[in-house]
Amino acid sequence: MDFIFGTLATDELKTVHHRARRLGVQHQHMLHPRDPLPGQPVTITAQIGTDLLADNVACYYTTDGSQPAGARGAATNGHVIRLERVDVAWDTLAWGYVTRWQATLPAQPEGITIRYRIGAWAGDGPETFADWPDVTATAEAAASAFFRQKPVPPDLRRGDPAGHTFAFHVDTFAPPAWARQAVIYHVFVDRFYPGEGRDWLQTTDLMGFCGGTLWGVRDKMDYIAELGATCLWLSPTWPAPSHHGYDVTDFDRVEPRLGGDEALHAVVEAAHARGIRVLLDLVCNHISDQHPIFQAALADPASPYRAWFTFDDSETGYRAFFGNPAMPQVNLAHPDARDWMIGIARRWLRDFRVDGYRLDYANGPGPDFWTDFWTACKGENPDSFCFGEVVNAPDVIETYRGRLDGCLDFHLSEAIRKTYGWRAWSEEQFAVFAARHADYFAGDFVMPVFLDNHDMDRFLFIAGGDKAALRRAAAVQMAQPGPPVILYGTEVGLSQATSTQQGGHHLSRTPMAWGDDQDRDLLRDYQALIRARQSAG
Repeated sequence: MDFIFGTLATDELKTVHHRARRLGVQHQHMLHPRDPLPGQPVTITAQIGTDLLADNVACYYTTDGSQPAGARGAATNGHVIRLERVDVAWDTLAWGYVTRWQATLPAQPEGITIRYRIGAWAGDGPETFADWPDVTATAEAAASAFFRQKPVPPDLRRGDPAGHTFAFHVDTFAPPAWARQAVIYHVFVDRFYPGEGRDWLQTTDLMGFCGGTLWGVRDKMDYIAELGATCLWLSPTWPAPSHHGYDVTDFDRVEPRLGGDEALHAVVEAAHARGIRVLLDLVCNHISDQHPIFQAALADPASPYRAWFTFDDSETGYRAFFGNPAMPQVNLAHPDARDWMIGIARRWLRDFRVDGYRLDYANGPGPDFWTDFWTACKGENPDSFCFGEVVNAPDVIETYRGRLDGCLDFHLSEAIRKTYGWRAWSEEQFAVFAARHADYFAGDFVMPVFLDNHDMDRFLFIAGGDKAALRRAAAVQMAQPGPPVILYGTEVGLSQATSTQQGGHHLSRTPMAWGDDQDRDLLRDYQALIRARQSAG
């Protein structure tokens, strides 16, 4: 079966994740409604875990954008409201009682951002704030141990009992209409096409640079349009030491090896001329350890950038993406770091006229970051489309409603691969799952669905080269409510030689097939499926 990189990759990691969510004080952005409109009161829910015998829960909140503050039910900045216990449940895996508490925050006018913190205490004991433990940090630490073939502790208790600040914005924002109808073509720039008059640097060392450029994407825009794609998702285009670009060293310019700023402008112009939207792949969670800001923080404990990162006693000495020292995580709870990252997003929407972002590892940033990010992007371009890579349980994905336009649909994609690639499910079983899934995510939330991506085995590889299976899977993909995502080359039969589980994610990032290497019959079938989807609306 599929191995999807992330914090829930194995049953053992799922168990750690579950236990962490049943400990301490957890809010996990549980709101009703998820995306409040002007004039709607909002019910907040907190969960007190099996290890915390608290009998007082309070919410400290502000309506002016400032940070809420208070202790033991008394606000020192903003307002306070007490939560009441609404139910109790037994959790066998965590072995204890879990209680849920609720309160309703008053309705607010449009344009207001509510920031809030939730604390719980008993008697004269200390106050613990949500979310403690930090489930994301706990799950990342467990996954980091697993991926490095080290024992996974059953309870890591990561984070700080001081918890997080949460936020929601009262507005009428909605995902853009064009995104719902989009057919998204995902291009890994270095592996797509060098450009007219340019040659590949090489095509065998998939850990190295192969020589694809943005000029090549521009030169193949007619191909993308003729496929039927209406949206182009580019892999990261900023300078980075890696071929993949998810370790950025400079957000102020386009990677020169990809063609620089001029080439990206040319791509956007060529795409827009054909009615094709352009999305950048933005990494907010982490940067390269070679980035000047991190280098300054690393070199000088007194640097103003020191607080932009989380230095600790871990193996790396700082919090990093799954423990990878080359990718230090940005502390986006710090106001200056947050403003910096949001400013980056606004600038590329404004100056390069891109149409939105695919947001890498959206699990990572703190709970109020995406509220501020989405609000800023909608303020810059109300028609922008921002969706997250959230490899997590559906109840967690659902909490991004009102903070982003949508999330990649890993669960539906897994089900399609399980049915038509691995052949572990019947089509009847898939139909039952798909119906339940659609009911769960009903409403105003865009869930792009894919057959494969740059971090997993290509569909044709797991299907054993069976193109009939690929055709059936593509037909099912096109019939789903969420916009289909086509990874470059899948539409012409591109596959790989070795499983990513045996050698790494890069093995699925083979250079694009052109000319006689393309399966033109398969391409025509893809074009027909896309036309049928677009005709059906």
